[in-house]
Amino acid sequence: MDVNGASAIVTGGASGIGLACARRLSASGARVLILDMNEEKGTAVAKELGGAFAKADVADEAQVQAAVDAASKLGPLRALVNAAGVGHAMRTVDREGKPFDLKAFERVLRINLVGTFNCIRLAAAAMSKTAPVDADGARGAIVNIASVAAFDGQIGQAAYSASKGGVVGLTLPVARDLSAIGVRVNTVAPGLIDTPIYGTGEGSEKFKAHLGKDVLFPKRLGDASEIASMVFELISNPYMNAEVIRVDGGIRIPPK
Repeated sequence: MDVNGASAIVTGGASGIGLACARRLSASGARVLILDMNEEKGTAVAKELGGAFAKADVADEAQVQAAVDAASKLGPLRALVNAAGVGHAMRTVDREGKPFDLKAFERVLRINLVGTFNCIRLAAAAMSKTAPVDADGARGAIVNIASVAAFDGQIGQAAYSASKGGVVGLTLPVARDLSAIGVRVNTVAPGLIDTPIYGTGEGSEKFKAHLGKDVLFPKRLGDASEIASMVFELISNPYMNAEVIRVDGGIRIPPK
């Protein structure tokens, strides 16, 4: 899929992996719409990339539809990267006998899983109305960001792992659904990636170095640009479809 001159949506594009993906797409000629809840950062990124910003809850139908409509005005919508996500660390039952907060569990699934599907269905509907770009009938490509937690969920990650496992589970059936309109769907499962979630400063660097020791090779946290590279390959390679790829340096996450 050639994104030059086309539009692309990146959810969670104001920071971290989403930001790296937005920059990679923009560098390849795409007009990128940043969909994020952080208006200040999202607007700044959109200005940097010469794209657009939409403040939207990924699980809100009307807000995401408005973002899709805005992206379509930038050019034919050809790519969607679902990078928005949240976590909530808590044991199913903690040491004091308190059960997991059900509302917190539902919030994580609403954003990470329901939000991902909401963005897929609305973006794909817009892609279906575009003209095919090649003899195969290709119209677009979607890449979801899951996590190795979908496979190696740690203690306290029930909500996060369930949500990302759901994203993994969506990949094949949705790719099969969207094959009829020429839209491919793949998923990337990142490992330990150096993003702003770890903070900054000497203490943060020591903590990240400690985490990196568990990575098979290279023994460090991944860079967001390395995830963006794989995301872009999945968008641009016309024969990649219905696949889930771990990008994790070979790590297998221990229980804690």
